[in-house]
Amino acid sequence: MNEKSKIGVIGGGSWATAIAKMALTNSDEINWYMRRQEQIDEFVRLSKNPSYLTGVKFDTDRIHFTSDINKIVRTSEILIFATPSPFLKQHLKKLRRKLDNKFVVTAIKGIVPDENMIVSDYFEQIYGVHKDNVAVLAGPCHAEEIALERLSYLTIGCTSREKARLLAQRFTSNFIRTSISDDIMGIEYASVMKNIYSIAAGICHGLKYGDNFQAVLLSNAIQEMSRFCNATNPMHRDINESAYLGDLLVTAYSKFSRNRLFGTMIGKGYSVKTAQLEMEMIAEGYYATKCIYELNEKYQINLPIVNSMYEILYNRCSPIMEIRKLTEKLK
Repeated sequence: MNEKSKIGVIGGGSWATAIAKMALTNSDEINWYMRRQEQIDEFVRLSKNPSYLTGVKFDTDRIHFTSDINKIVRTSEILIFATPSPFLKQHLKKLRRKLDNKFVVTAIKGIVPDENMIVSDYFEQIYGVHKDNVAVLAGPCHAEEIALERLSYLTIGCTSREKARLLAQRFTSNFIRTSISDDIMGIEYASVMKNIYSIAAGICHGLKYGDNFQAVLLSNAIQEMSRFCNATNPMHRDINESAYLGDLLVTAYSKFSRNRLFGTMIGKGYSVKTAQLEMEMIAEGYYATKCIYELNEKYQINLPIVNSMYEILYNRCSPIMEIRKLTEKLK
């Protein structure tokens, strides 16, 4: 990997579109995989993604589109995965080429369902990618604000600080500030858990709890996150940095947060199924709740908010009653 390595973006949603916009800032051209050829054809015709971040215009002469995942792996040295976590295995099933000589970047803020694995571990253990060749994109970066070029801060997590720096240089611009971290597991778990807490914030909003309670909820949430990260990957970390606390706050409070919206719908009385059907995008926190809850059966960490979300989302407990019980556990 070097400063000229070809970037390949994998995914066709809003976050993948934002990543492509950032990548093109410092790259002459990129490769871009989308599953549906008709989406690619429409993109080329309109010079924009027809379904997501439709206000962002692209110079499609600088983009090599493909609906063949094997082609993008063959022609790219850096592969940035930005698909919803429930669909990752579905995309990779078509893969016939090896990934062990690629630099794999996960921008997926979710856990691989069934395996209950963070995505970086999945690529290491299932696809044989060396840990120094796996990186995570994290931080409070809503795709919609990237599209508007509002100043955002991105953290690149990788065990190789040199490779993290090279990747950071590719994304730094007048609207993107970058930092690097070697806490790849911690920031990835934080990226997963903040979606659960955002659903909790949404449920409480839907139940008409106020800002005073939301502040208490989120201060307890960051403590839960810290306990879990310290138990699963003990190392020195400042949980108040933007990759942890910052990402939690923006996901829990922002109008762009799909997890908060999903939670708000649950709080207003929607069933999980109905809320999912009405959402145009995946709420990663739904899947994350089950994964973290099951992982915690091994660690037995005190995670009352995660437990409450599991009861509401998977055991169909009343949000009113479950949040009322949760209020007795917070401080």
